[in-house]
Amino acid sequence: MTLFRIKTINAIAPEGLELLGDDYAVDPDDSNPHGIVVRSSQVDVDDYPELLALARAGAGVNNITVDKATAKGICVFNTPGANANAVVDLVFPMIGIWLRNIYQGIAFCKSLAEIPPDQVSGEVESRKAAFRGVEIAGKTLGVIGLGQIGVRLANGGIQRFMKVYGFDPFPSLDNIHNLLPEVTVTRAMRDTLAQADIVSLHLPVNEKTKGMVNADFISKMKPGAILVNYARGPIVDEDAVLAALDSGQLEAFISDFPTPAVIRHPKTLTTPHLGASTAESEGNCSRMAVRELSAYLHYGNITHSVNFPNIESIPSSTVHTRLIIINNDVPGLIGFITNTLGNHGVNIVSFKNESNGRVGYNIIDLESALDAKILAELTANKDVIRTREITFS
Repeated sequence: MTLFRIKTINAIAPEGLELLGDDYAVDPDDSNPHGIVVRSSQVDVDDYPELLALARAGAGVNNITVDKATAKGICVFNTPGANANAVVDLVFPMIGIWLRNIYQGIAFCKSLAEIPPDQVSGEVESRKAAFRGVEIAGKTLGVIGLGQIGVRLANGGIQRFMKVYGFDPFPSLDNIHNLLPEVTVTRAMRDTLAQADIVSLHLPVNEKTKGMVNADFISKMKPGAILVNYARGPIVDEDAVLAALDSGQLEAFISDFPTPAVIRHPKTLTTPHLGASTAESEGNCSRMAVRELSAYLHYGNITHSVNFPNIESIPSSTVHTRLIIINNDVPGLIGFITNTLGNHGVNIVSFKNESNGRVGYNIIDLESALDAKILAELTANKDVIRTREITFS
């Protein structure tokens, strides 16, 4: 029997969808799903009245109306780290392509098809010096944003015999602990920018980072440095970058986000949003997104949510009903919940609560079914955003 309807948006790798069993009906045309798995398309949660959760098969969630989701009690997941290898796998070759003049060298070689075969060798020897480049080894790499991608890039720089500086405005200790000891973590972003021959951006898009790479940011970089953006396009003020390329403050701009102005500039190198576009990455993201969504729909458990706190609880064999209460994080809510249940003689087997400072999330396991009047009383509280019952057979 189908319990949950799942809508897929974009091409979701089958490796993840295959994890869904008979409890799920997966349909890209479902107009009123319980769950959504999406890659890069825009999603407005207002369009889906029964939506419980949405999983983004990727790290960034700027294509999702997260604030609306929070207000409606809809959990939004992402898949941090699932595409990290793919991004790092592309950033280093792109830096190498620029430093070694590979793009121009390839174009030159293709042009040799137009000359007589017996002249090719001589032409190569006479003109190859024009494409002489420099090595990555010995250069200084600055990584802005030390999430899973940034950490792997920083470590990859050390493995390529680079000097590496890193900065993160809100560092996660789990990620920082994975840095190689040779990476220097600076206390201020300007200290990383001032040292780096190559600055690589690995930040999410939000109100604080949108347009962050502006003229002031670039002025703090070493003159003649290379800027790399394989994070998100809106982080960069395009006009400021183009002006810095024209003035020589920047040697080059390497980006995964081509725009008409950027692709026309001779000091840019762009790819068509390929950072996470590998079979391995898409499979990893799909599997991770589906596992997150399934755990939430079946048990109310949360890992890697961008708007709710992480929380997990395994129901014991005596649990009949799991009550989920999502609330504004204000004083007195836990007392209100327990008092309400206690006043109606409801026995609580387990009560687990977590908060992220804005949203409180409660998993309450009960031995019996919950009367609709009690649920209505709980839901009537102005700070309760959403309630949900999960019944175990």
